[in-house]
Amino acid sequence: MHIEYFSKVCYTTNMEIHGNIQGIRNSVLAEMEQLYEHKMAPQEFVSGELLFHMARFTQELNKEISVFLSRGGKVMDVSVGDSGSVKMPYMRARRSFLGLNGIRALHTHPNGSPMLSDVDIGSLKSSKFDAMAAISVKDGRATAMTVGFLGDKLDEVEIAGPFRPGRIPQRALMNEIALATQRISALAAMKETGEETERVMLLGLNAPPASMEELRRLAITAGAEIVAIKTQQRERDHAYYIGKGKARDLSLMIAAMDVDTVIVNDELTPLETRNLEEMFGLKVVDRTTLILDIFARRARTREGRLQVELAQLKYALPRLQGEGTALSRLGGGIGTRGPGEKKIEVDRRRIRRRIFELTQEAEKIREQRELRRNARREKDVAEVALVGYTNAGKSSILNYLTGAGVLAEDKLFATLDPVTRKVDLGEAGEVVFTDTVGFIEKLPHDLVSAFRSTLEEVRNADVLLCVTDAAGEDAYAQMEVVDEVLRSLEADDKPRITVMNKSDKLDGDVPKNDAHTVYVSARTGAGMDELLARVASLLQPQLYSFCGRIGYERGDLLALVSKHGKDVQLEYEPRHIAVTAKLPKDIIRRLGGEKGRGQSCGKP
Repeated sequence: MHIEYFSKVCYTTNMEIHGNIQGIRNSVLAEMEQLYEHKMAPQEFVSGELLFHMARFTQELNKEISVFLSRGGKVMDVSVGDSGSVKMPYMRARRSFLGLNGIRALHTHPNGSPMLSDVDIGSLKSSKFDAMAAISVKDGRATAMTVGFLGDKLDEVEIAGPFRPGRIPQRALMNEIALATQRISALAAMKETGEETERVMLLGLNAPPASMEELRRLAITAGAEIVAIKTQQRERDHAYYIGKGKARDLSLMIAAMDVDTVIVNDELTPLETRNLEEMFGLKVVDRTTLILDIFARRARTREGRLQVELAQLKYALPRLQGEGTALSRLGGGIGTRGPGEKKIEVDRRRIRRRIFELTQEAEKIREQRELRRNARREKDVAEVALVGYTNAGKSSILNYLTGAGVLAEDKLFATLDPVTRKVDLGEAGEVVFTDTVGFIEKLPHDLVSAFRSTLEEVRNADVLLCVTDAAGEDAYAQMEVVDEVLRSLEADDKPRITVMNKSDKLDGDVPKNDAHTVYVSARTGAGMDELLARVASLLQPQLYSFCGRIGYERGDLLALVSKHGKDVQLEYEPRHIAVTAKLPKDIIRRLGGEKGRGQSCGKP
């Protein structure tokens, strides 16, 4: 027995027959609708009359029949499946974490076993039904029935039966529903208040194992419990992403494994999301939404929260849509207007207004950052930005070099808000080190746009430290992702040092450093002195010998020589000051262009 779920109907109000009714005569459907008039006695689990009619329709149609009963014995829904499965209304809207949902589900097995399948048991657990009953049918008669109830633990099921139709212990089964209600309510009361861990299935299309492993770590970072990882090799289906047939197969597995959410390893279109949610009967989250959720959890400062909210709204706006008949989609002509049209438009206007307000605030923050950068430039404070793949160890390196005390965990996007600290590099002077947000494969465009002011720290840095996990299996692939993001930020031409972190985890000897790469360990401190020396070397300007004269009225030029020069010698002549010094090339250029009559008198 397999039970599939669809999300559009929770309760029938017009006594329709749902599911696979194509090809069924209207007269038969009319007879089936009479089941809605049937009502059980207060202590009756299922009446003989209802069993008779369910078996009769199963035999006549050679299809499975499902019936939902309220706790009071009223028929809430009747659905038709095929020879191997039956669609039932998606009852998760009735799901309560404080107890059972007050509905018992009965379904038939044509010429099959009365035993509950894994899918039946998974559906019982996920929807917290009062009971799940499977009825075997042979030669138009119900031959046996098995009933499942939730046990002392939420992952346990108690099985009763099989029972013959004439020997069903009606009162005992109803009493078991009452006991199950008490058990589940007691378990819920014992649980700590807070969010319940979501049971998640990960789904990828043409995704290599490394990409799915990264998605797994993202989901764990978001607080999910991974129950299954599935991939499909095929061209992308623009309606169902993995194809309708594969989606239908997964819907059975989802019900059996008590999955709460499906996370997809790509960015989905609104159509793909809607179709998959209807097929699976639960929430579908794409990679972009998952990353945005993690960012929302990790943001601590006002700026970080503002940027995350802006990215979320930009992503959600084109995906805003109504659900059900009360929120009809936008359209023109008779029959397409509805109360939902105004509701959606109001929501869209509110989102656009909020995006405008957040954009204005983000612009103010960008201006404030620019003021701080200008102040550092005036003081000639160099900037070093730590960039790299998420969880490569940027925060750990910053902590080691500066004692910043930034949170450093073995999680993706453990730190989100940028942190800036000063380091004294001796002859190179004071240098500002900035820990930036980590990069990742398929970094959402809206996120890059929202974090523009933060990522400008990368664009304005004098030196980039490209941090990579040296012990990672995909170190070089991650470096390519970092290079791609730097190109998108127009920062790929910056002086850079490749920092291979976590060298202490490497098997064998640590490779030797080369002209552009330094192997370090933020945990042990190995290689950190060499890294600082490389940074100082890049920041220390190349000096050229200068010989020239400066007029007494040009005190500003003398100040430049004193500030930036080395081995400065001054000879005071009647009308000029003769200067001999070692100076950076840009200072020499200013001295020559400001009527200083200076000239270069040698090589470095």
